[in-house]
Amino acid sequence: MKKILSLITLFVFGAGVLFSGSALAGDYAKQKVVYHINYDNPKKQTGALRNIQNHINAVGAENLELKVVLHGNGLALLLEPDSLTKVPKFKHANATDDMTAKISGLKNQGVNFNVCANTLNGRKVDYIADLYDVDEGDIVPSGVAEVAKLQAMGYSYIKP
Repeated sequence: MKKILSLITLFVFGAGVLFSGSALAGDYAKQKVVYHINYDNPKKQTGALRNIQNHINAVGAENLELKVVLHGNGLALLLEPDSLTKVPKFKHANATDDMTAKISGLKNQGVNFNVCANTLNGRKVDYIADLYDVDEGDIVPSGVAEVAKLQAMGYSYIKP
């Protein structure tokens, strides 16, 4: 009798573990999210990109509208290392091969990276020559105003 109860308990526990993962993955509704990056620490920026990928993995790219807004020191994420000497108002240029591969991977999953025009102008950054994979459509007038606008549109705010 004890053996049968043990087997039943093991079966119920195993089924719970088996189905809990799939139940959790399906519990997310469509989400709109803005990630705000205004710091230049390469480790923190790598962590932010990892958080974004984990977010996509959990919710599914098809259920997620995700924007990354970069301003101030946050532009270091996209700053080409060769441009650091031309743009002395930055301490870091984090657009290394490893980082750009991660950025491209996120873009291929529908993530938009928005760049602050105020920072471009104030720090004399040429987005074509100095930043990785930025075009005119990625530029917003003000990073902080863009974050506020997106929040007003129902985007959840995340500061990794």
